[in-house]
Amino acid sequence: MNNPINSAEYIPVSTPTPFMSVSPIVSSVPGRQTELQLKASVPMTGADLPVILLSHGHGQSTYLSSLRGYNPLAEFYAAHGFVLIQPTHQDSKALGLDPNGPEGPLFWLSRVQDMHFILDHLNEIVAAVPGLAGRIDTDRVAAVGHSMGGHTVGMLAGMRVTDPVDGKKWSLPDPRVKAGVLLAPPGNGSDLAPFASEHYKVLRNTVYAKMTAPALVVAGDLDQNGHFALRKDWRADAYTFSPGPKILLTMFGAKHALGGVSGYDVAESQDQDSERLGVVQRLTWAYLRSALYPGDPAWSKASEALMSRPNPQGSIKTK
Repeated sequence: MNNPINSAEYIPVSTPTPFMSVSPIVSSVPGRQTELQLKASVPMTGADLPVILLSHGHGQSTYLSSLRGYNPLAEFYAAHGFVLIQPTHQDSKALGLDPNGPEGPLFWLSRVQDMHFILDHLNEIVAAVPGLAGRIDTDRVAAVGHSMGGHTVGMLAGMRVTDPVDGKKWSLPDPRVKAGVLLAPPGNGSDLAPFASEHYKVLRNTVYAKMTAPALVVAGDLDQNGHFALRKDWRADAYTFSPGPKILLTMFGAKHALGGVSGYDVAESQDQDSERLGVVQRLTWAYLRSALYPGDPAWSKASEALMSRPNPQGSIKTK
């Protein structure tokens, strides 16, 4: 039986406040097969608000892998003081684009280019949200991504990728993104399983050695899929093989959805658990607060609350 939805409240966060969401915000992007559609979730009050770019996973669902998904994260972050901007990447099944193009089914390069476009046009996006103009802090921007979204955030943080089609090496870090959260990201390319190596060729060329930006990596200790990797700790590679400063949060009993980050009560999640989801929500929020506001004790308080439990939901490593 799942735990009550308030069972993670022992981890301290700010008091929630009302927020609103606006979508779709549509932009025409040169070279993109279709217009870029965004959703913005915004606190109703407050000024100098920090910003999170939220990158969805690839997935098999039609709507979760788009601006319509990831409400458990978007709504939580917005209720606790962040402006959330969610793009619908071109790999989303909601768009129905041909998955057999040069980027393969993952649209891995287009994804990170979406994030750069958002950062380049942040003022126009803000202007499309009623009442938001003049209320954001453009010096405090972070990125959060789940699964393939973690790959996208990794590229923003300095991860290197080699195009499997032409052999070009890509490095697209963005210094405007001050910190990242990688939720269950793909692991080291050299340890990719045969199925994924055949169907998702770009993942063979994922290298974390140059991912230098600060980041929190969240991995489930039961997130194991023989189609992707045979090694148990593969989803933690973004921490293991990158230089510091990094933090690894390993969630016990968690599979790929980490308790349900992609949506409320979704059938494809194998580990719907409200306490586990609540822990991920709260700890990632706390990490971002402390990463964007040096001296803010949110992370130290939240991580201490987790580890002081008799049977903590996870473990934390730092380097």
